[in-house]
Amino acid sequence: MDKETTTRMSEARISPRERLVLTAIIELYIATGEPVASQAVARFFENRDGLSSATLRNVMATLREAGLLEQPHTSAGRVPTAAAFRYYVEQITQPRLGSSSPMVASALVAMDSAASELSEARRGLIEGGYTGVSSSSEYLERTSHVLALISSGLGVALARSAADQVLEHLHFSRLSQGRVLAVVVTQAGAVLDRVLNIDREFTPVELETAARYLNENFRGWPIERIRSEVARRIELDRAAYDRMLAAVEELCRKGALAGDEHGPLIFVEGMANLIAAEVDRQRLREMLLALEAKQRLVELLTAYVDGRQQEVRVVVGLDEASPAMQDLVLIGAPARLGGGNLGTVAVIAPTRIQYQEMIQAVRYVARLSERYFEAPAG
Repeated sequence: MDKETTTRMSEARISPRERLVLTAIIELYIATGEPVASQAVARFFENRDGLSSATLRNVMATLREAGLLEQPHTSAGRVPTAAAFRYYVEQITQPRLGSSSPMVASALVAMDSAASELSEARRGLIEGGYTGVSSSSEYLERTSHVLALISSGLGVALARSAADQVLEHLHFSRLSQGRVLAVVVTQAGAVLDRVLNIDREFTPVELETAARYLNENFRGWPIERIRSEVARRIELDRAAYDRMLAAVEELCRKGALAGDEHGPLIFVEGMANLIAAEVDRQRLREMLLALEAKQRLVELLTAYVDGRQQEVRVVVGLDEASPAMQDLVLIGAPARLGGGNLGTVAVIAPTRIQYQEMIQAVRYVARLSERYFEAPAG
């Protein structure tokens, strides 16, 4: 049975009162990090009719049977399960449907009052982290630092693969013998530069001619298609363009328009935050092994965050990616520019995180790219 099916079955069994108690337990657990005892829940609901200590114990027992609470030890309180956190995220990210009980409805509204927009201080902290940013690559690099700082988790920013982007302009310049700098500007506003190690020398005129040919013939083309089209044209009319196209072929073959051989550019910061949050040494080691391979992070973000979506995606329990990541949550969103996808920004943190604030923070950071960069006119 998959996670979504389990969550839907649990939801079907949750009454408004049970939902209220579950929300309180989750928020108490987030605040303290300790298993929540019935006495703590009773104090939370003190002086509210219909929620006596006996009633709360019965409700907590029902929630445990539904798979939404677990008891680490016989004498300990209750801890929310991954299914409970998924249910909680759905409740705080979807419009309130109302409740048949006025008491329950008013309590839920009170809980929602803390889920407002980011505070001015938090917005200032975020924006201060981008001081001096002048390129999309630098924006993404800073983003990993900013998200790690505000989440006490792992901040991740994944640049969109160059192969998926559209060419706006290309420039070549000779650096030294056997080395050429290629600067590619995409229509999404990204500036990509790489040094090419070439087998033969090109004159400045040849480099300029090669760049002009590519700019005049392939502006507005997906970069991935340009390489194959250049090869096709060379085969069709190699004699007429032999000298010019040979230079273009060499430059493209050496990687001027190639995606990064090691995968998309990815920035990661905040591993120490996860170390501080994890007390089980063996599970920590397994978790770090799961996260230290950047390719795994690329796969994780690609699988869970769709660049075409507009909103933040929250995934609680990443055990499908790795069993060691079952107690982690991913909160991610695409960073957009001029209607295109610049990349992906995300937080990976323990499930005991301030969900409402982090969802707002990731959304705010993702939208900052539009403020800092303007897409070139088409």
